Amino acid sequence: MVGSGIFMLPRSLAEVASPSGVLSAWVITGFGVLMTALVFGNLSLRKPELNGGPQNYAKALFRENSNSSLLAGYLVSWGYWVANWSGNVAIITTFASYISTFFPVMTNGHPLIKILGTTVTTGGVITFIVCTILLWSVHYLILNGIEGAGKVNFVATAAKVLGFLLFILACLYAFQASNLVPFYEPIEGEGGVQSGFLSQINNAAIATLWAFVGVESAVVFSTRAKNKSDVKKATILGLLIALALYLSITLLVMGTLPQNELVQSQKPLVDALKTAIGPSGSMVMAILGVISLFGATIGWVLLSAEVPFQAAKQRMFIPNFLKENKKGSPVFSLWITNLCTQAFLFSVISQSMASAFDFMIFIATLAFLVPYIVASLYQLKLVIKGETYESTRKSRTTDAVIASLAAIYSIWVIYAGTADMKTFLFGIALLASGILFYPLVPKHVASKEKPAEK
Repeated sequence: MVGSGIFMLPRSLAEVASPSGVLSAWVITGFGVLMTALVFGNLSLRKPELNGGPQNYAKALFRENSNSSLLAGYLVSWGYWVANWSGNVAIITTFASYISTFFPVMTNGHPLIKILGTTVTTGGVITFIVCTILLWSVHYLILNGIEGAGKVNFVATAAKVLGFLLFILACLYAFQASNLVPFYEPIEGEGGVQSGFLSQINNAAIATLWAFVGVESAVVFSTRAKNKSDVKKATILGLLIALALYLSITLLVMGTLPQNELVQSQKPLVDALKTAIGPSGSMVMAILGVISLFGATIGWVLLSAEVPFQAAKQRMFIPNFLKENKKGSPVFSLWITNLCTQAFLFSVISQSMASAFDFMIFIATLAFLVPYIVASLYQLKLVIKGETYESTRKSRTTDAVIASLAAIYSIWVIYAGTADMKTFLFGIALLASGILFYPLVPKHVASKEKPAEK
């Protein structure tokens, strides 16, 4: 979860909301995602056989072996896969944004050529090359074994959590309450339209949810877990750690940088630490950012390839995605996933890294909401039918409330996403494109077949 969001969101949120709107959005999102995390964690214990990803919950919503169940499982697999690899673009461009601290030429806006009305800049080309090198370096690391890639990711995660704690301590001394004043004021958007308090929360909803996507990732990797009970523990603990970091760091960045500087920042945490302890601070934060985002890229590329691989194992995706190499890595899935990511990386050639980040998190977050809603609906189905609740009536009521709140939260964020209709429709088209490849999915599933264990 703690990937690109923490490094770029303070700027994205400052554009659309005042401090009161930002903090309110974090609290509401934290609560909504907690409900969603509880749904995933609960399903991992009540339905451990439905491992490998939320597509299994979509399939289980319908009658076993029906065309509807197969189509639902496939479409959720497709949408979840698209959400992952398109979200990787945001993570990789954030990596480039922070590494530009050491190579300022990456932000050079000098125009080189014009292609189909789009101006290609010097900085854009260099940034594209850096992003491409990162993507394919991670690709080959994973090809050499998932376990080794996981260890690298763990080291990067531990380093960034310690680094964030240092950041919090440093910025506490530079914190200026005056930077949070006025705590609330209307925000002027495009066309001079002003957003009030509730509109600001709506506008911040997708950005804050982006910071938490990945809360379900322990469920996707559950087939590789030694102890199934660890899946729920990892989900809840990961969420609580992330929420504490997000609230602390967002508030400190807003209190360290004046509003006008924050809105213009391409790397807000670097600029905040520079203000707190001088130029050396910006270098420390940039190094931390690069390490953290490298680890996040490994984790998310791995997850992106795992999604269609697991779906194909359960005969809900194109069979070619089942191919593995000698190291156990899903080689075909990894190649196709990263080629799709590579295609979308062209967005950095003509846009600033911040603009590319905003565009990609919008599309990816909307796509992630599909499996979130499906999981909530499947939990409600279990509650209504009483399945797995034979001797736990109290838990049945509690889980019904949690699943309902999770579903309502996801629907609200989708509603908030319609504010940017052009990007919203682009995201819907990307999800709907999966229908074109549905004929390649096997249509006959054995009636007693269960997901394979790794």
